[in-house]
Amino acid sequence: MSSVRQNAIAHKLNLSVATVSRSLANHPSISIETRARVLQVADEMGYKGLSSRAPRGAKGDKKAITVGVLIALQANSSPLATFPLILRGIHERAALDKVSVEVNYVDPNEFDPEAWGNVVVRQLRKGTWRGIILVYPYSPKVVEVLAKKTSVVSTMEDYDNLSIDSIDTNHQTGIIRMVEKLAGLGHKRIGFVNWAYSFPGHWSAQRFAAYVNGLFTLGIEFNQNWVFNVHKAAPSLSQKEISAQVIRKIREDRVTAWVCAADHQAYALIADLQARDIRVPEDCSVTGFDGIEPPPTLRPVASLSVPSEAIGVAAVARLINRIKHPKVPKRKILVETEFIEGTTIAPPPSSVPVA
Repeated sequence: MSSVRQNAIAHKLNLSVATVSRSLANHPSISIETRARVLQVADEMGYKGLSSRAPRGAKGDKKAITVGVLIALQANSSPLATFPLILRGIHERAALDKVSVEVNYVDPNEFDPEAWGNVVVRQLRKGTWRGIILVYPYSPKVVEVLAKKTSVVSTMEDYDNLSIDSIDTNHQTGIIRMVEKLAGLGHKRIGFVNWAYSFPGHWSAQRFAAYVNGLFTLGIEFNQNWVFNVHKAAPSLSQKEISAQVIRKIREDRVTAWVCAADHQAYALIADLQARDIRVPEDCSVTGFDGIEPPPTLRPVASLSVPSEAIGVAAVARLINRIKHPKVPKRKILVETEFIEGTTIAPPPSSVPVA
């Protein structure tokens, strides 16, 4: 039955069944835009693998509710995204709790929660949605507006000054463990890579703070020249500019390891390094964060696996509780990561790679 449903999705979108299957499995070879389209249509068609609709109860069952899920996808979003796994967890728990889920993909740079006619305003005014789950960072001003209209739970981002619940990753323990792993291999010069985002959220800053914490705890040198796209006063570097700087620091400063704030950053860096004949991990070690599958041409990065499905499950449970008990104090739930050995870390090289 699943293959028939996937055939129907493929026909509607004019895609191959293989593309639909890989999109539903969150395969990194499929672009983020295609995966979003497939998941949206699968949800609309009631594809059973998503369990997106509430089970039909007895006639007149008043327990079933509908919630909105807003997934923040920026125009330059990486195809190596975790939202399909979070969404899968949301659907699984929603089915158990007789909750209907309506998914919308929103560019946070353009989203106005008070603009006349958009789907969010329409559903909230009609009273269709009893609450909203946010996936990835939005502007605090946007979240504040939404929180005044309905119950809101945020995933993968915390809003310190707003009274909304959040389900997030324990960035601190994961990154510190990664730094300890590199130090245990003998690395003494470790840099930090982060990309510039229009909506960076707290996650990158928290992972950077954990990196610094790990260095200081172990007595390892911290050098701000080995850190990219963190300080607000520093120039905002593109992916290619970061890679060029990393190569320079490897050759001139003998930096032997790089902690990347996310897997998609790590894989892009590794590809750029290898294009310049710098071998990973023989010449330089690289780590990531998220535990996503590698692109087809690269080996798995040493990373920290995030239980994304569990985050989705917890978000639904928290939202239902918030709807039932709107006056209870704000809750922040952190899930732990699991270290993935990968193939991109090794002891530091004895010599510096040459140009």
